[in-house]
Amino acid sequence: MNVALIAHDKKKDEMIKLAIKYKDILAKHTLYATGTTGTLVMGETGLQIHRMKSGPLGGDQQIGSMLANGELDLVIFLRDPLTAQPHEPDISALLRLCDVQNVPLATNVTSAMIMIHALDEGHIKDRKRGN
Repeated sequence: MNVALIAHDKKKDEMIKLAIKYKDILAKHTLYATGTTGTLVMGETGLQIHRMKSGPLGGDQQIGSMLANGELDLVIFLRDPLTAQPHEPDISALLRLCDVQNVPLATNVTSAMIMIHALDEGHIKDRKRGN
């Protein structure tokens, strides 16, 4: 399964803690992340992650392209709802694509934990295999 990891600056520590806690589950899947998030998570966990550009530099759009092409099965996007983001239109487009493509999306730690458990138990659809 292909999983995208994205975190706003004030949520990167939460993403690292989440990835450490669920390292064994995440290691079974192909991981993608925006630039800084991917670098930090890789450094703390040793997980293999395909890194895109930083979110504001086009990484959100790269992940969005993967969504549009049916290449992602789950997106974990730890968003900071209290800080304005200069690339908000890209973020909105990415969230919309998750809805259009019917891809599960977790936007906070609690929903991410639920999604990771569902991933581990086989409850999330593998878009390439159609099951």
